[in-house]
Order: sequence, then C-alpha cells, then structure tokens
Amino acid sequence: MDEPKDKPDVPATPPPGKPLLCSCTQDPFSDLPPELRPRAKIMGDLRKVTCPGCGLVYWTNRQTDLCIECEKKDVRLPEVNTNQEIATKYER
Repeated sequence: MDEPKDKPDVPATPPPGKPLLCSCTQDPFSDLPPELRPRAKIMGDLRKVTCPGCGLVYWTNRQTDLCIECEKKDVRLPEVNTNQEIATKYER
C-alpha cells in the first residue's frame, strides 16, 4: 500500500534561470512577528514645504525652503534675528 507523504514533492534544484534563495537572505526579519519588525521608511527624510518665493508646494530633503527656480533667480529670504527682536521689545 501507499503510505501518506508527510512533505509535498519539492524539487531539490530550482527551475532553470531562477537561483535558489533562502528566506533569510531576502528578509532577515522574517522570523520576527510583524509588530517587532522594523518599519520601512516610506518617504525617508523628505518633508513637504511651500516655497516662500513663489508659493510652490513640493517635497524636499534640503535645509532651505526655497525651490530650485527661486534659488536660480537669486531670491533671498529675509533673515530674522530673534534675539534682536526680543531685546528691542524690552528696551521700550
């Protein structure tokens, strides 16, 4: 008689053109439960800003909020010295 098989027939070699890959090389956190796996950075360090020169709303990872076009036009942001403003208020 035929005995029941515990494991399905799995080929020992991968099909032609496909390398044999272990799940640990594809996802090193596959053994962890979902709540303990590290979260993927969807947007990285990008932030949504509005250009003060032209009003363009865009995503950037740069320190300045000026868009590239306004920087090319040499638009300057007014520099605010908060220490000077505070000192002026108390002098009055």
